[in-house]
Parts: sequence; C-alpha cells; structure tokens
Amino acid sequence: MHTITLIPGDGIGPEIMSAALEVIKATGVKIEWEYQEAGLAAIEKYKDPLPKHVLESIQRNKLVLKGPLTTPVGTGFRSVNVAIRKEFDLYVNLRPVKSFQGIPSIWHDVDLIIFRENTEEFYSGIEHYIDASKSAAEAIGIVTRYSSERISRYAFEYARTHKRKKVTIVHKANILKYTSGLFLEVGQQISRDYPDIETNDKIIDNFSMQLVMNPHQFDVVVTTNMFGDIISDLCAGLVGGLGLAPGANIGKDVAMFEAVHGSAPDIAGKKIANPSALILAAAMMMRHIGEFESANKIEKAVAKTIAEGKSVTKDINHANFVDTQGMVDAIISNL
Repeated sequence: MHTITLIPGDGIGPEIMSAALEVIKATGVKIEWEYQEAGLAAIEKYKDPLPKHVLESIQRNKLVLKGPLTTPVGTGFRSVNVAIRKEFDLYVNLRPVKSFQGIPSIWHDVDLIIFRENTEEFYSGIEHYIDASKSAAEAIGIVTRYSSERISRYAFEYARTHKRKKVTIVHKANILKYTSGLFLEVGQQISRDYPDIETNDKIIDNFSMQLVMNPHQFDVVVTTNMFGDIISDLCAGLVGGLGLAPGANIGKDVAMFEAVHGSAPDIAGKKIANPSALILAAAMMMRHIGEFESANKIEKAVAKTIAEGKSVTKDINHANFVDTQGMVDAIISNL
C-alpha cells in the first residue's frame, strides 16, 4: 500500500484529477490518498496558498500527485509550484516529450526527455528595482557547480539506466561565459564518467532551430532553469501541445508529479478538459514507486485511445469527440 499526498488543483484540476484517480484505481494498485488543498481553494479557506499542514503531508509521504494550480497575478501570494520545489529541493524537472499516433502534429516518432535544473539561475527569485522610481529592474541568475553537477549526473544516469544513446547539453556559454560556461564545463566533466553515452552540446538559439528542423537528432537534453522551461514547451508543441505533456519534479527524498499545462479556468466545469497529461503524469509516478506494469498499461491505454480517435476530447478531434468522462471510460476499457 502506497500513501500519496493528493492536491486536486484549481480550474480544471479537480476534473482531470478525478479522471486520473479512476484510471489508477482500474489498474488495481492500492493507494491511500491524503487529500490536501493548495492554491486558490487554500487561499479562500486558510488565507495561504500553501498551508503548513500541506507541507507536512508532503514531508511525511514523500510523494505528490498535483493538479494545475493558479498563481494570482498582481498579488503577494507566491507560486505554489515554486514554493514546493524550493521547500523540498526538487532539483530535477523531468519532462518527457513523445509523439502519439492520431495527433496532428509537425513531427512524428519524437521521443525526447528534457532535464531542467529546477532550483536556481533566473528563476531563483533574486530580483529588484534599482531605484525608487522603478525605472529599471535587475534579476540575478546564480549557477552553482553543485547544482550543475547533480542535474547533469541525474540526466546521464537516466540515459544509462533507460538505454538512451545521447545526451545534449544546452547552454549559452558563448555569451554568458561564467554562468552558462560553468554549466557546460560541469556537464562535460560529468560526461567523462559515462563513456558509453554519446555527448554533445548546443547553444540555445541553434538548438531551438535544430529542434524545429529535426527533433529526431536529440535524445536526452539537460539544461538550465529558464532554457529548460522554454524548450520543454517548444517540444510539447512539436508533438501536439501541452494537453499531452506530463512532468515530474524530483529531489533526493520527495517527488511531485503533475500535468505541465495550466488550470484553464475558462473551461473549468464544462467537462471538456483533456485528462491525458495528468494521467500520463500518474503513470510516471507509478513507475517511480516501482509499479512498472501498471505504468506501462496506463501509457499504452492512453496511446491506444488517442490513436483510435473515437473517444477523445475536442482538442484532439474537433469532428468526433466526447467529454472528459467519455475519454476516461475509453482509456479504462483499453487498459
């Protein structure tokens, strides 16, 4: 029996979370869910988007399945995602990018893994106005040898364990000679411990062009925080969009699994949300806890449902579609 913290999320979060839980239950894996509120629901109830008892639940269970959360714009409330990453040092942002038969997209047979350093650089929140009139602002991006080493090693270990053939280090060391230069230097040093894996590096602008022209030349990609955020969304666009993009935030002790997309409040309650990304994130979580057979079944069932194209949400098939529950029922029947 696994005990896992469950955060339903905002907007379409509760709907797609309910879908994911149905699919997990259908696999037969025994999980005790510890429901916790965060985001807008927690602000209304506790005046805090991330109450202390939620953090205690995560610390206790070490695993989180999380729906998308809304960060209010123009208020003092912090991003729950960023806060959880910082609190539990979830330094790995892992985003698989895979083509699905039945999805109209630019490329087919894409199978990439993006590893994004998740704790520092320009997303570490060190920024301020430099004068009283707020005429200019400054952001400080810190890159450390320690963080560069651990994300690089994680990517290479993953490549070896999962029989991947190549790791590409993405950087901007030609201009950011100290920060990006340090990241590249460390990545190249780590690569020497993995002579069985081909290693190359690409400057971020050239990499972005190459990615669009021929994504099949890449396999595992490791990069810094901001670059990773941008290129993982670009990769999702190559295979059909964020509706099919799961993600994981992993640290030494705690791991959090989620859909990459946002809370989509404009379609909340309409029962039309595509549940695939969160269901695939649940499969990633199952694999993380050693439930490999169930993880494989979920991924194959989602792929089969999408390929058949008859019981999918409108964003996948505009001409012939079902609601969220209809797609869930089809996925379960394909398990």
